[in-house]
Amino acid sequence: RTSDIKKKCILTTETECDVTDALQDVKETYTAHILSVTSMEIDNFEEPPFAVSEKFTPYSQTVIGKPEIKNYTQKGSQLTVVIKDPLTPYTFPNGSFQSIRDIFQHDLEYKLYYWKDQSSGKKDATTKSHTFEVNVESTKNYCFFVRGVVPSRRENRSGQDSTMTCTSVGRSILDEYGAEVFIIIAVIAIAIITLAIVLPVILCKRKKARAAREKEPLNGV
Repeated sequence: RTSDIKKKCILTTETECDVTDALQDVKETYTAHILSVTSMEIDNFEEPPFAVSEKFTPYSQTVIGKPEIKNYTQKGSQLTVVIKDPLTPYTFPNGSFQSIRDIFQHDLEYKLYYWKDQSSGKKDATTKSHTFEVNVESTKNYCFFVRGVVPSRRENRSGQDSTMTCTSVGRSILDEYGAEVFIIIAVIAIAIITLAIVLPVILCKRKKARAAREKEPLNGV
């Protein structure tokens, strides 16, 4: 509607224009007309060349930013991950930025992807809150990332992935290297013990043989 037309970035030389404050109804569909004029043509009544953007609905087409991993803990067999909503260009009356939770509300959910460190098999969990609590193996480290999702969308349901993070729990040598290391250690220990028993016996026999040879009379004397 003509009455809904708003002018932005008048006579700008920039190639970008922030029109966020003109798109307050995020479920409405908008188009932009970009006019190409010179400062000398501002009073020219002829319609200047212009381009029309594709239709855009912020609620269904805006790319969901990557969430932040606020903190995480791995205690025993439970991994807890707390996330922080990404912010949007929209602001409250006091000037503070709205988060995607403020925009999408109950339509927004988060998906956690997690897997054992050095493993490729991923598991996932979903929540509508800011906290994940999943069961894991207490002796294994886990890596994970989080992604915002709006299931009601037909397209662009999934947002950007958060930074991947890995836990670091104390692990024994057995957990780190497996049973093979203990087999190797056992073989080495047995070899050392065997050598410690056999070597003195061999040395003793050689000493006795040398002493016996020394007691024998020399031939021809």
